[in-house]
Amino acid sequence: MEPSSPPIAPQLPDQAEFWDQWTARHRAGSFRLPEVNARQARAVERWITRLGRSNLDILEVGCGSGWLCERLAPFGTVTGTDLSALAIEEARRRCPGLRFEAGDFAEMDLPPGAFDAVVTLEVLAHVPDAADFLAKIAGLLRPGGYLMLATQNRPVLERWSGVPAQGAGQIRRWVDRRELRRLVERHFEVVELSSVHPVGDRGLLRWLNADALLESLRPLRLRWPYLRMLELLMLGHTLLVLGRKR
Repeated sequence: MEPSSPPIAPQLPDQAEFWDQWTARHRAGSFRLPEVNARQARAVERWITRLGRSNLDILEVGCGSGWLCERLAPFGTVTGTDLSALAIEEARRRCPGLRFEAGDFAEMDLPPGAFDAVVTLEVLAHVPDAADFLAKIAGLLRPGGYLMLATQNRPVLERWSGVPAQGAGQIRRWVDRRELRRLVERHFEVVELSSVHPVGDRGLLRWLNADALLESLRPLRLRWPYLRMLELLMLGHTLLVLGRKR
């Protein structure tokens, strides 16, 4: 039997149109940041703060409307990129003092070895080639620079009914923690690999995340320790990785 070919990625204009539409629905104007994104941002802010510097050169790949770039600005010079031109318009309105560039990250002529940290949230699953994506990021970092990445956790999201249907023009290739580690370790030392924001309502996750169980733990002040345990077991919505360039 012939091995199956990998799925063909949508054409770049179709991808850009999808993300323009997504931005218009979810990120244009004033919006309330979902809790899962807030958790990702807090992790990045913790990692950046630990570096103890305010003169960092930071690149955010897939910056969307610039909400995280705005938070990273106190730590140095921030550049944001996104495939969606509409998202970059929003980012420029939000953060007029920062640099933003719209287009295909794979084709962008960014200076090699110019950044101390590259941040990318929920982008890895939406690029045509994850290995090439991480290789380019590694090339943009100075020796010892940091990758700060969040991506969707496949075993969890495959067991959650809250995931919307894949859109026309959207690439969706989730990874599990082992796949993510293998990808990252090609260019980086993995400093931290964790998960945040437990979800899921199918199979065992239906019972582990049951509202009745979580509410029963609240009076005992055990709800957060229990959720933290699920995160340590890699049962969160998002995988977070901090990598240091070799």
